[in-house]
Amino acid sequence: MTTFDTNLTPAELKLSISRLFMKKRLTNFALPAAVLAYLAYVFFAFSMPGLWERASLDNALTLVSDSYSYKTHVTRDNRSGEVSVAIEGERKGAYPDGMAPDWVALGETTVIDLEDGHRVTFGLETIEYVIPGYGAVRATPSRTAGVQAELPAGEIPGWINVSKNRLAVTTEAGRLTVTRNRAEVFRYFAGWELFFFTLDSPYYGMGAGELLQRAATGEGGSIFQDFWTNKMWRHQDVAWAIAETLLMAFLGTIGAGIIALPLAFAATRNFMPLSSIRFAVRRLFDFVRGVDSLIWTVVLARAFGPGPLTGALAILVTDTGTFGKIFSEALENVDQKQIEGVASTGAKPVQRYRFGVIPQITPVLLSQLLYFLESNTRSATIIGAITGGGIGLLLTQAIITQKDWEEVAYYITLIILMVMLMDWFSGWLRRRLIKGEGGKAGRTARKGKAFLLP
Repeated sequence: MTTFDTNLTPAELKLSISRLFMKKRLTNFALPAAVLAYLAYVFFAFSMPGLWERASLDNALTLVSDSYSYKTHVTRDNRSGEVSVAIEGERKGAYPDGMAPDWVALGETTVIDLEDGHRVTFGLETIEYVIPGYGAVRATPSRTAGVQAELPAGEIPGWINVSKNRLAVTTEAGRLTVTRNRAEVFRYFAGWELFFFTLDSPYYGMGAGELLQRAATGEGGSIFQDFWTNKMWRHQDVAWAIAETLLMAFLGTIGAGIIALPLAFAATRNFMPLSSIRFAVRRLFDFVRGVDSLIWTVVLARAFGPGPLTGALAILVTDTGTFGKIFSEALENVDQKQIEGVASTGAKPVQRYRFGVIPQITPVLLSQLLYFLESNTRSATIIGAITGGGIGLLLTQAIITQKDWEEVAYYITLIILMVMLMDWFSGWLRRRLIKGEGGKAGRTARKGKAFLLP
């Protein structure tokens, strides 16, 4: 509150009020100005003007396209002349000998039809790529002379990269790379190929109707087994990794709650009269929650080795400090009259806590446990990448390869669905346990409300 001296003359009072309003205007202007100045500093300190120059939109578009598509590689060994065809260039996705997709004609001279007039021919000595509107690009690999390239007359376009030992041609239809030892063509296709069945499965290429018909005739177990043991997408390993991630989150969260609750009593003034113990327990809570869970993960991994149990311990240690602070604050605000009422019945100290304290903090305890269970599901993904367990490990492995980005998209999709499921489950459980919706207590409460309505 602002006060003024009543002994001031009208002119002095007017001047004082004017100064006061000017000060408030300057204060209101100074805060936005300071924020703008800080943002301007950040803009130049982090070299934001050069961000666009450093960005590579081509690489970003390639990454996005790799997330929803796959590449089929046609590779020729220039030393032996052997030609192989594989999904994403992996042995697990290789076509059997003598087999190839319909746009690849195998033979002494292999012809690869990339559609729209684009055609690559693996000759005995020369590789040729016919490009509509540009002409034919030829490359002759040699172990002694490198790669001799022949291009149409004129300036070399940016989508052709030529050097002594390598030729790379990238078009919308596909890509050709020729080196001394290998010539490779790959072509993009939309979708996640071999997601259900690999090429060696008898069910590869079958439609949903035919699969249902075969399942009805007794092949359901075999169909599921081929899907479950898919060597490229590893559905069995992915399911187990998700289970490990959920297990890490559950064990860490519940274990932290069990440990933090009794320690919280020792950190409150109304339950622990010794200030030295209160101080020690509170500093313990500050210490364990002040260190990030990722740091605890690294420390515990050195002590106990990698694995999902280490991840669960890292979550437990961090959340013990957080739960301890939350529970101790809830205990300091409990109603003492309810405890006195239980004590008046002759209840022992343990019974007072059980019937006079715990029911009061149960809503806080459950709501925080369920919230952190949902949050730790996401944290367990990152922790698993460090400790070597859970879906986080598979995601990290897929990112490191920088090849099968559709697998990265698959794992990210599963993580999002897992978090959404945990969000729904924690909300449903919170309503059941705290609000009583859907149970006998909820029905009774609704009947009571209906009865009280006029």
